[in-house]
Amino acid sequence: MDTKDLSKQILVNIGGSKNVNNVTHCATRLRITVKDEAQINKDKIDGLDGTLGSVNSGGQFQIIIGQNVGRVYEAFSAELEGAGDKVEKEEVVEASSDKKKSVFSNILDTITGIFTPLLPAITAAAMIKTLLVLLDLFHLIDPTGGTYKVLTFAGDTAFYFMPVLVAFSASLKFKLNPYLGALMGLLLIHPSFVTLVVDKNPINLFGFLPVTLANYSSTVIPIMLIIWIASYVDRYADKFCPEAVKFFIRPLVTFFVMIPLALVVIGPLGYLVGQGLESVIDTIQVHAIWVLPLIFGALSPIFIMTGMHYAITIPLVLQSISSNGFDMLGIGFLVANIAQGGAAFAVGRYTKVTQVKSLAYSSGFTALLGITEPALYGVNLKYKKPFLAVMIAGGISGLLAGILSVKRMTFAPTGLTTLPIFIDPANPWNLVFAILASILSFILAFILTSAFIYKDNRLQKELGGE
Repeated sequence: MDTKDLSKQILVNIGGSKNVNNVTHCATRLRITVKDEAQINKDKIDGLDGTLGSVNSGGQFQIIIGQNVGRVYEAFSAELEGAGDKVEKEEVVEASSDKKKSVFSNILDTITGIFTPLLPAITAAAMIKTLLVLLDLFHLIDPTGGTYKVLTFAGDTAFYFMPVLVAFSASLKFKLNPYLGALMGLLLIHPSFVTLVVDKNPINLFGFLPVTLANYSSTVIPIMLIIWIASYVDRYADKFCPEAVKFFIRPLVTFFVMIPLALVVIGPLGYLVGQGLESVIDTIQVHAIWVLPLIFGALSPIFIMTGMHYAITIPLVLQSISSNGFDMLGIGFLVANIAQGGAAFAVGRYTKVTQVKSLAYSSGFTALLGITEPALYGVNLKYKKPFLAVMIAGGISGLLAGILSVKRMTFAPTGLTTLPIFIDPANPWNLVFAILASILSFILAFILTSAFIYKDNRLQKELGGE
């Protein structure tokens, strides 16, 4: 793949650099926010060598690249820098174009834009925790030693300081100085405030404003709301502060106004929303623990297609793990990913077209590792019947795993290489059941896809190269 040429072609077919507000990427997708969606030539982009398709979701035009997305992102960013468009001009156009988007699209775009950049940090910390579980399980580390203690707090770092990470990322999204935003995240987990929360001693701000003593560690909703409001306060401060003293008065006004708002109003409100979300998840997991694995086992391909998998799942997962120490969405995504691989392998086994066979086997293998877009867009969705097989296999396997209460113990992408995240020291069968559910999902997807191909003459001809 010539990433430089591909980036140029993408840029031309989305209306040029003047039509780009911002760009980011996740594990497999180049995510571009544009000013005018009418300028996008989707069919041309889908046909480029190096792309697996595209989807417009949550206010973003998402181009599925696959594992080379990082290289394409760097080349695309270089093309944008070479164009040299002014950010101020882009902000003005963005403000007017946002009015055309639905509220739901803006919310999805915002949440996705906040959490996507955080994934490397969250995953790194989660895998440290998983490594520690493995070392302890096989007695390769002394639980009382210094190494164990250091790795323990290292693995907890991203989750404990989640408000700071979210604050920094949200500040970039809401166009607030990210260091000022991080300061507000630190405010919520300052040791003195944490001590007040632990001691449960009531405290008033300015003598009459009661401060809610809530534990904001590992939370995401309160700080997102705080940064959102702070971005407006900062704009008003910028507008009314005299130029001669703006350098120090503007951040002072913003932070001073946000202290009572964060600790008395917005933070507690976000905390209550999080608690309500936690109650809903707890109720489902207590009375029908199989529901979430069933839903996400069957429907995760649709969430991925629409780009909603980060916006919907990450807040749910982090809230569940923070409050319960596990989540039930992870096993649903695991069996769904494995099903994508099983269906793609079935297509590869049947087809006589060399290019399709190569794509099916390679994308099927990456799906088993947790990266499903190449198999989803390049094979299973393209031929339709394998996609149906994936949803059926994922739903059945998710239901079984849910009945067996298979829990994901820490947040990380789900695939064969991250199976240790299902190790539960209190239940050694948890990992065994996760593996069995994965095997079942692969076999079901493979058999169903093969059966669908066998009964579909049109699909047989297409795959047979006739």
